Amino acid sequence: MRVLLIEDSARLRELVSEAVRDAGWKIDAFATAELGRSALADHDYDLLLLDLGLPDEDGIDVLKSLRAAKMQTPVLILTARGAIDERIVGLDAGADDYLAKPFHNGELIARIRALMRRAPATLMPVLEYGCLQIDVASRRVTCSGAEIALAPSEKGLLELLMRNGGKVVAKAKIEHAFSEFGDERSSNAVELAVSRLRKKIDGHQTGTSIETIRGVGYMMREVLD
Repeated sequence: MRVLLIEDSARLRELVSEAVRDAGWKIDAFATAELGRSALADHDYDLLLLDLGLPDEDGIDVLKSLRAAKMQTPVLILTARGAIDERIVGLDAGADDYLAKPFHNGELIARIRALMRRAPATLMPVLEYGCLQIDVASRRVTCSGAEIALAPSEKGLLELLMRNGGKVVAKAKIEHAFSEFGDERSSNAVELAVSRLRKKIDGHQTGTSIETIRGVGYMMREVLD
């Protein structure tokens, strides 16, 4: 999952970004509405964390314009405006949830998980391929009910391959999915990540295999007995 944070406080951007990464998700963080809009135009995000007190535009106006443009991405407002009438304004403008500052990172992550569970069916909160399952919200990976221990980045790679099961996923797409602004992954790093993932799932009867399509990328396919 990839999260976009638009928040003008550098310290809060740092703390929220750390909490989101620790939960196993990618995050891009910006200080202004202008930069956030540019990121939304260039990338697909699973969730928007939006501050209302931005230096260049009021967050409510940002939210209204995004919803008017038919953006379906779930939005969680993070703001010091905690009064009931202000929360009502935010929810009526199109927010899916509202978290008043200051907040505990544990509650933030719990609310993100809850939003993912309520996300549209097209986001597939529980992915299944072969005997593998990933609960997108909890990040739990299982094979026929038995949990498989994977690092956060390995879970992200597995999710990407499962979402594209039976199709070739280009190396460039994997590099993009695992990248954050200013932190791009090399082609060699992708090869190593795929190799580690293969080794960890090979010990389980997953009914799947990860194939290398030389010069193009990788494909997960079901293996019939």
